[in-house]
Amino acid sequence: MRFVKFVVPVVMIAAATAGAAIGNAKPAPAVERIDFDKTVRRTTPAYDARLAPASPAPIKDFRIPIKDATVQIADSVPYHAWTLGGTVPGPVLRVRQGDSVRITVVNEAPMPHSIDFHAARIPANVAYRVIMPHDSIQFAFVARDPGAFLVHCGTPPVLMHLMQGMYFAMIVDPKHGWGTVADKEFVLVESEFYAQRTSTGTEMQPDYASAQNKQPSYVVFNGRAFQYKANPLKVNVGDRVRFFVVNAGPNLDSDFHVVGALFDRVYPDGNPAHALDGVQTYPVPAGGGAVFETTFIPNGSGEGIYAFVTHSFADAEKGAVGLIQVGTPRQYATMVH
Repeated sequence: MRFVKFVVPVVMIAAATAGAAIGNAKPAPAVERIDFDKTVRRTTPAYDARLAPASPAPIKDFRIPIKDATVQIADSVPYHAWTLGGTVPGPVLRVRQGDSVRITVVNEAPMPHSIDFHAARIPANVAYRVIMPHDSIQFAFVARDPGAFLVHCGTPPVLMHLMQGMYFAMIVDPKHGWGTVADKEFVLVESEFYAQRTSTGTEMQPDYASAQNKQPSYVVFNGRAFQYKANPLKVNVGDRVRFFVVNAGPNLDSDFHVVGALFDRVYPDGNPAHALDGVQTYPVPAGGGAVFETTFIPNGSGEGIYAFVTHSFADAEKGAVGLIQVGTPRQYATMVH
């Protein structure tokens, strides 16, 4: 196995250790380590879209396995996928601006793959080279730029590797926060599947010609069509809700919209000073990401059921629609979206 060596910032560890001598408070760990072979995101009954805050550790160490898996891209629609972490989308990486990020990628699949971090400023030949089966790669970078970023396989043909499910979201929080305090946070990765039935009619297989012609079978949030209609995202009345929306594509733009609400703030990038207000719909290009906030307050967008969609309705009708349940409404309204 071949590795690219990196150096652990000893100064950071020493500073954290010194902090332990001050008072009796337990210091934050200097390094957060997550092995996504062992920490797998829940996907039943729906992909868990909830987000926890980033840890205070200044060094984030992630191990990401590449593996084939059978996933459900719609109800009772199994699909043979290629994955980063065993799920589609893969794990969510959350760090803070200025954190040192250490990555280990292990290829457990039968064919060559790679990884591409849109959040990283790093030579592609160093970090994004092809990883052969049973091989691995290690690299490190500093998360200098805040925002919601795409991570994906970049092995040619990239269209095939993306349509097969090799993508996930990485969130880099601004050093001083987003400028508001969110009560709930969710991640939504929009993507397309181009699938066709096999001769046995059981497991769906890729339809590359349809992908080249931009004719998806399904357009989805977090890997499965319509999953948040049966399993709404739940928030409380009065909550400020923040959505990190990443568009994995591989082909289509997303036009993110919440029916019955407006966005108080939209961050086109990771700079809170650039936030837009009073936004109805905002586009997220394939390969891009943006951050959205709305509030569900009484005498406004209060208790009730709200749909979130891509406002390109041909795509919404293929699965890119879900529900937000605010409070405990007496009954579900009839949603036409």
